[in-house]
Amino acid sequence: MNITKKGIIIGLVVIIVLVFGLMIQGTSNEETNSGLDEFAQCLTKKGVVMFGTSWCSYCNKQKELFETSFKYVDFVDCDNDKSACVNNGVKGYPTWKINGENYSGLQQLNIIAQLSGCEI
Repeated sequence: MNITKKGIIIGLVVIIVLVFGLMIQGTSNEETNSGLDEFAQCLTKKGVVMFGTSWCSYCNKQKELFETSFKYVDFVDCDNDKSACVNNGVKGYPTWKINGENYSGLQQLNIIAQLSGCEI
């Protein structure tokens, strides 16, 4: 097996490019999550609440839109707190309570932003 200096250099360049690419990708994901963190925190500060359940597929899709930032969203699980859901007029899942109004169904983040006044 004959390994040349040129082959070693090419191999090292490929490795460096791959590592650099992964570093850049990780940075952009952190920035995205940071923006979503601020958005989710703003929603909670403004009293926005999402009502749903753990078994609701649309609720789970809604949570996925927030990525890891959903932990900052005020979420009421209607299986665990039925009275809160009844008292807030929840008739389906998910339901967003924004500025005293209910919005049923899966909502895009830009719609939630417009309704709440929070920026993404």
